Amino acid sequence: MRELIAITRGVKPDEVERIGEVIINAGISKIEVPLNSPNPFDSIERLVKQFGNEAVVGAGTVLSVHEVKDVHNAGGTIVVSPNCNPAVINSTIEHGLASYPGVFTATECFAAIEAGATGLKLFPASVLGVDGLSALKAVVPSAVPFYGVSGIGIAEFARWISAGITGFGIGSNLYKAGMSPDLVALHASDIVAAYDAALKS
Repeated sequence: MRELIAITRGVKPDEVERIGEVIINAGISKIEVPLNSPNPFDSIERLVKQFGNEAVVGAGTVLSVHEVKDVHNAGGTIVVSPNCNPAVINSTIEHGLASYPGVFTATECFAAIEAGATGLKLFPASVLGVDGLSALKAVVPSAVPFYGVSGIGIAEFARWISAGITGFGIGSNLYKAGMSPDLVALHASDIVAAYDAALKS
């Protein structure tokens, strides 16, 4: 399974299955529906029902314990947040879901790890940069996965992988609200090709 998370911010329930299909067919099997999208729990339910055996589905922009419960009830299995909230992390783990809180500093990294985070969402990654990742990797336990999110183009994958990033969350470079499935398929194909090439470099 490629360490790529498709971020489908703005996707609507009536289009989510077609968007999910082209993303999965391109080779990306982790899909995040941010909760500031229209009727996100409906979209999550549809994706799980249609692709639950082929993909990992969950929610992004999860900010509260109540939302964690709603993700669980919708069938989602991953919870991604832009921030590090120990209560949200604890609730996520208690519900048996994977937790990916947003971090930027060593303090946030260790708070997330102590709370039980599955992995760390480096956000906004482009602001911290590769040097910042390297500094964090020097002190954070090596087994803890990092996912770079925001501002990382496909041409930069190899540099980030060399610095120790585990994977990437891909948002607007993959999908923007209202984008056609054909265009999403093209973007997804390009992203997968660049990721596979970067792993080999």
